[in-house]
Amino acid sequence: MYLLYVIKPIFESAKVEHIAQFVIDEEYKVLATGVDELKEVAYSITEQGNINFYQLVDGGGYKAGDKILSKQLTADGETIKQLVNIGQDQKLLLDSAGNVQLVVPSFSANFDSGERVIIPSLRYPLGKGYLPLDESNVALTKLSFAMNDEKAIFVGFTDDNRLIKTTLLAEDDFSYDIAYDAQYEEIDYAAKQINDILVSPDLAMVFVRQGDQVAVFSLDDDEVELKATIIPQLAQNKSTPNHITAMALLSGGSSILLGDDKGSVSQWFEVATEQGREFKEIRRFNVSDHEPVVAIYTEQYRKSFYTETPSGEMGMFYTTSEADLWRGKLHQGNAQAFAIAPRADGLVMFSNNELTLFSVENEHPEVTWQALWEEVWYEGYPEPEFIWQSTSGSDDFEAKFSLVPISFGTIKAASYAMMFAVPIALTAAIYTAYFMTPGMRRKVKPTIEMMEALPTVILGFLAGLWLAPIIEIYLPAICLLLIFIPSSVFITAFAWHKLPREYKTLIPETWAPIILIPAILVAAYAAFALSPVLELHLFGGDVRQFITNDLGIDFDQRNALVVGIAMGFAVIPTIFSMAEDAIFSVPKHLTSGSLALGATQWQTLIKVVLLTASPGIFSAVMMGLGRAVGETMIVLMATGNTPILDWSIFQGMRTLAANIAVEMPESEVGSSHYRILFLAAFVLFVFTFVFNTLAEFIRQRLREKYSSM
Repeated sequence: MYLLYVIKPIFESAKVEHIAQFVIDEEYKVLATGVDELKEVAYSITEQGNINFYQLVDGGGYKAGDKILSKQLTADGETIKQLVNIGQDQKLLLDSAGNVQLVVPSFSANFDSGERVIIPSLRYPLGKGYLPLDESNVALTKLSFAMNDEKAIFVGFTDDNRLIKTTLLAEDDFSYDIAYDAQYEEIDYAAKQINDILVSPDLAMVFVRQGDQVAVFSLDDDEVELKATIIPQLAQNKSTPNHITAMALLSGGSSILLGDDKGSVSQWFEVATEQGREFKEIRRFNVSDHEPVVAIYTEQYRKSFYTETPSGEMGMFYTTSEADLWRGKLHQGNAQAFAIAPRADGLVMFSNNELTLFSVENEHPEVTWQALWEEVWYEGYPEPEFIWQSTSGSDDFEAKFSLVPISFGTIKAASYAMMFAVPIALTAAIYTAYFMTPGMRRKVKPTIEMMEALPTVILGFLAGLWLAPIIEIYLPAICLLLIFIPSSVFITAFAWHKLPREYKTLIPETWAPIILIPAILVAAYAAFALSPVLELHLFGGDVRQFITNDLGIDFDQRNALVVGIAMGFAVIPTIFSMAEDAIFSVPKHLTSGSLALGATQWQTLIKVVLLTASPGIFSAVMMGLGRAVGETMIVLMATGNTPILDWSIFQGMRTLAANIAVEMPESEVGSSHYRILFLAAFVLFVFTFVFNTLAEFIRQRLREKYSSM
């Protein structure tokens, strides 16, 4: 129940609720708005060039709705011609005189009065002076920019129909010194009008929309080059093609969202194809059946976005999970200004001289059934895939939470362990219970059962640091062991059978199985001695390179073979002990009766003993499987912990249990990652519950069937 309690929030729907509304008598049109992280102070930037800060909650000597600060951003008599929102806080102002200035509304907390007071202010990252963006001083009609600590890139369209790029190179660092050098470049692109320009945050690309086409230019090199042209109509195949009405960059800048007049939003990003890297339409969201998309607002750190239609219908979507999170109407008509709170937990809107604040509950938009269990097309990948990659060093990271690779890894590890353990454990149990003398059995059975007390961390340590390198170096020897050891056992048994009776009597019957030990040791020594010779003559001297280069099979040192042997060794005592007890418990009158009727030892074993003991043997196998599925330390230390879908015996895996052990300590409590790890634990519980229930059902059926014998 606790698992379900923690998991439940990730499947809850998103909610948008009204918090507060203030009548703000702005004389001029509001071009932009924003709010601080705590949603206590909001601001508006008007067409007249004023920025006004408003208190949203009582505090600091102000009441909710009071104007607490007002500043003029433009020169007297000038108005703002265009305002470009870059991220949550950067505002690029283009005034009616053609001057450009970068402004950042900032907030700081003050506790001097005994309570928290949010203090608004303004910053000018590139200085208070106007930015020199065009050598010819021609006015700009469209503009966009992005910057990092070292440089800022501006791309604009001038009144004389030139597309220009201006780079400001910091002489030291924009964080400490605002001195810079300007570099100018004219981009070879013929157009009479540009609708939108967007520069990616990593300064790698610029998207220029002209009508229904989007030209993508590369900014990596010194010279700007046309990288691709996105024409959505070519992919539509409709009698009335859709026309682009809105454009926005998704968080990270790898994907571009295009809204159209038919009420849909398509996501495009670059993928590798046989013809090279191309922009492709990955997925499409239906926003409205009868209205165009007039605006797209994206969150800064997640792949969520909001859409708006002329009637004020709004939608909230998440690209990776293709989730349609919320629909509703927050106002009548288009909002003058709309902004998403920095923590994505609120919305602020200016409409009809009213400032409205909304709260947003949307903690886990990336979690859907499709994202967890179906193939998802992630940014930069050539096709949809199952991927588990929960963390990254970048804020632009697109979380990948497919449970398929780690569930597959759990099944793969358990399967290889059972392939190693079941034959050895069951044959050992049969021999010990049915053929071994009582004196020898009293020593052998407790010895094998004591193996179960060996800590699995020791087995994992030995498997990872000792066994894995040996298997890598002597891989031909491991293959030869599969032949030499069974052969040595049969040859020794045959030789013992043919040995004259007078020699057999020299060795007590109790110690007869001991003669197999030197035979097995000799077979193992021969396998390892022949390994270099076999490797030199059959595999060109390096079997690993032969597997990788000639066969095209990836080889990991810590692979399924290592895990199968190590985990199989841990599972053997469980299966052996239960199976041996089941076989030994077969009533003696059954075997005696069978032998008395003329059946041989083997006929009695197969036809009577094993059938009678089959419920117990099956339970032993299923108990071993249950332990293999839940094993953690061996898999953690003996595999590369790579969550891949590959049955290869030379590839590693990541299991559900190992994944929980590795990632739970580093996950943020309450985050999607944290709750999905609990979901992985629940899946593991379901696995073991299903296996055990199935085992008990089959065991009961076998018991009913053979109880009459």
